[in-house]
Amino acid sequence: MKWKHQFTFVVLIVCLLAACRSNKDAIQFSDEQVRPGDRSVKAVIAPPKPLDKQDLLKVELTVYGYLLQRHFWDDKEYSAVFLQGEPDEIGAAIKKFPNHIPPLKTNDRAELKPNRTPIDRDTGKPAMVLSVDALDPVDDMVAAIGRWYAGAAVTGFYTFTLRKVGDDWTIENVK
Repeated sequence: MKWKHQFTFVVLIVCLLAACRSNKDAIQFSDEQVRPGDRSVKAVIAPPKPLDKQDLLKVELTVYGYLLQRHFWDDKEYSAVFLQGEPDEIGAAIKKFPNHIPPLKTNDRAELKPNRTPIDRDTGKPAMVLSVDALDPVDDMVAAIGRWYAGAAVTGFYTFTLRKVGDDWTIENVK
């Protein structure tokens, strides 16, 4: 019985090798066929241009605005919201939402330990961390992820589709 399996295996290998050696011509797809005298130019798709710093800041502020309207902190357990990002981005968000409760603070005021709830160094109480990651835009649309984190058990994200309208970015879709 064992020799039958070995024989079948050898026959299968030989057939596969024979199939690989036959018809070495490249497969011609309909959009690759070139007719004599045809001088058409194939379109080359350029990679997406990344968001410039100003647009990235506008996207982040729009997503932060949405996240700050969610009520993760309604039980008054959190004493601060820390934002991840560059200092100028965080400063712009703090200026845009100056009266938010709990207050927005720079991330240097957070005590962060892996899989633990962030701690506000000013109060010693639990805090929340928000972050935004934006992808490169496609035409006038950009996808972004807005995350929140207050320890391993209190974490999540929303995905956003934003559209550029004039100089601003507006949320088209949230999931």
